Amino acid sequence: MAMFSVFKDTTKQWRSRLLADNNQIVAVSGEGYVNRQDCVNAIYLVKRLAPIAGVWDITTDPVTRL
Repeated sequence: MAMFSVFKDTTKQWRSRLLADNNQIVAVSGEGYVNRQDCVNAIYLVKRLAPIAGVWDITTDPVTRL
């Protein structure tokens, strides 16, 4: 089962990563957080927005979003 993991990076900031069923890293948070709960809240935001998110292919449309 895919899951998010929460961890502290080398600068002691909280980050998350999305792991696929085979434990391969699919995505890593682009931002570090001082507070663990802020990192967890960002995970829930991603989970809420991902099902409705569009796809923006900047190789074919560098200016506007799809």
